[in-house]
Amino acid sequence: MKKIIGVVLIIVALVCAYIGITQMAGSTDSVNILGLELSATDESQASQGMLYLGVALVSLIGGVFLVGKSS
Repeated sequence: MKKIIGVVLIIVALVCAYIGITQMAGSTDSVNILGLELSATDESQASQGMLYLGVALVSLIGGVFLVGKSS
């Protein structure tokens, strides 16, 4: 049973990491006007992406621990 929960946690970690990376990548935008680059950052989306990456890290550690311990 612990091995199944560990595998599920690893899958959750991969999904959360993907969501976090895509949110962080989409949080900035820039435009060039007459050779001057203007950029804007959505801080709330970037912090939400960091939160997803943190959840992914904790889930991955827990999943690896459960899969390794169940053997």
